[in-house]
Amino acid sequence: MPEPWRGKVIPLIPAPRSGPAARREIQFRTPPPLSLYVHIPWCVQKCPYCDFNSHPLPASGTDVQAPAVIPEDDYLAALVADLECALPTIWGRRVDSVFLGGGTPSLLSGDGVDHLLAALRSRLPLLPNAEITLEANPASAEAGKFAAFRAAGINRLSIGIQSFNPRHLKALGRAHDARQARQAVATAASHFANFNLDLIYGLPGQSVTEALADIDAALSFAPPHLSCYQLTIEANTAFAASPPTLPDPDSCADMQDAIESRLAAAGYQHYETSAFARAGHHCQHNLNYWQFGDYLGIGAGAHSKLTLHDRVLRQMRWKRPEQYLAQVAAGKPLQEEFAVAARDLPFEFMLNALRLLQGFDAPLFELRTSLPLLSIERELRQAERDGLIERQLQRIAPSDRGRRFLNQLLERFLVERA
Repeated sequence: MPEPWRGKVIPLIPAPRSGPAARREIQFRTPPPLSLYVHIPWCVQKCPYCDFNSHPLPASGTDVQAPAVIPEDDYLAALVADLECALPTIWGRRVDSVFLGGGTPSLLSGDGVDHLLAALRSRLPLLPNAEITLEANPASAEAGKFAAFRAAGINRLSIGIQSFNPRHLKALGRAHDARQARQAVATAASHFANFNLDLIYGLPGQSVTEALADIDAALSFAPPHLSCYQLTIEANTAFAASPPTLPDPDSCADMQDAIESRLAAAGYQHYETSAFARAGHHCQHNLNYWQFGDYLGIGAGAHSKLTLHDRVLRQMRWKRPEQYLAQVAAGKPLQEEFAVAARDLPFEFMLNALRLLQGFDAPLFELRTSLPLLSIERELRQAERDGLIERQLQRIAPSDRGRRFLNQLLERFLVERA
């Protein structure tokens, strides 16, 4: 799957630790909560800023006038087969949330989503009131399916608006226009009590006033949840090959401050680096990621993190759709699988948990890593001395400075290689 967040920190490579965490064998008495991620890898077109595992719609054969379509039946069958291969690893564990991401899952038909959810429920002990999210784009053809998605059992929609400004949508290479964006949000609001809007700021030529105009346009629909990400240039994207001119860092910081203030005044809780929600509408699926819970990922390029009694497994499915379909047919959906070294678990935990503005309760660290908090006490003390975290009773949270310099904070939990 794509990263559990869209606002990204600079990738850091865990280094060997020399303290207690490096020597301790891990053992888990109780596994963490489990979520299911389903990756749909196709998009109408590839956006120039996107580095997720997404692919333009496959060719529609010899008729160049026919619209390209995804191989829905074959892919849904592969997803079910993939899940069945994974069942022994998660046998008996309850699934608390489901997220259909991509790519563009709203390219699926309503009947296809209904079939998929029925297949999932028949094979997994899915919580009766589980949050089930589907990512969607605002193009008219996809927005027209929103009612069918709700009828199929989707209870949360996440719409990739990115901007309501025509100039900025063009700069981002989006397939929808501002009118379609507004219509899609209105349609979503009429069918879903719970939905999210994705917005991006720091766009080419964007001013603080324009960034706030996007926020105000979103607020006019009273969305229960908003995700606001700063545009970053990622490797292996069209923007990396031909970078646009972006606002300077000070202007982006001003946009971030203005957005946070506007949303706070509107009653939204800023609970994660890029996430804002009204009371009762935090994204439960993503909270499980950020609290270092487990997730099974199925679909092309999907990632999993699974806790067994004596290790934490990382898995990745085959990335290219055609390769994934062939490998699943052969009964080999995994391209890669490895156990996370005990020495790397503190960094992986902090990479997620310190994105939460309220941080985490200290006992959660040992629950999720099987390591005592004492194993990182030196790093915690140094980060606290440098004003990057705050500790109050059992709560550990990033400070305002730590939020602004999250990479610097995370580096504290790495040790230089010998």
